[in-house]
Amino acid sequence: MRFSASALLFDSDETLVSSLRSVRRVWSQWVESYGMTLEEAMDRVEVHGRPAAEIAAALLPAGEVEEGLRRLAEAEVADALAGGVVAVPGAAGLLASLPQDRWAVVTSSSRRVAEARLGQVGIRPKFLITSDDDITHFKPHPEPFLLAAARLGVDPSRCVVVEDAPAGLAAGRAAGMATVALTTTHRPDELDADVTVADLTAVSVRVDDAGELEVLAG
Repeated sequence: MRFSASALLFDSDETLVSSLRSVRRVWSQWVESYGMTLEEAMDRVEVHGRPAAEIAAALLPAGEVEEGLRRLAEAEVADALAGGVVAVPGAAGLLASLPQDRWAVVTSSSRRVAEARLGQVGIRPKFLITSDDDITHFKPHPEPFLLAAARLGVDPSRCVVVEDAPAGLAAGRAAGMATVALTTTHRPDELDADVTVADLTAVSVRVDDAGELEVLAG
């Protein structure tokens, strides 16, 4: 499928950087420190694509959330810096083809964790929207993507969202943006998007003389 766009908005985890093994390793140790298994925690709360603060608030007593989040962030950063993450196939080449002011990363992670993971694979976005920003609603609400479009100075309708999670795709659609789904964490039938691809090797961009983007996916 071909899109004409002014900007691409990427999720981070499992869209640009593969962190599933790191997340499973760190979160397993973290929930076990509170007497739970990871499976028990996941039965209690949906974890993928949600801010850690929301997950911690659902799992821990209110008085333990702040310290729990601090410990979790430190462990996630340490694991990433130890080489616990890798780039999603095609990410480096696609980003290299884009002007810095024509793309942003929009993630439910904290800024500290997102920068550690992305930086470990050489991705340093000029525009990064995280759960630490002045956001009152998270995915599947459109607010994070609308904030990214505003910071880039582009019309939301001229943005293409690249995501792996249903919540992120729903947020993109609600923002009036075109959507590209990656099947890095979900089956194609679980993803509602304009086009679905395996990874970023199936996405390419040509920049025209006016700086507009011709996006080919599929």
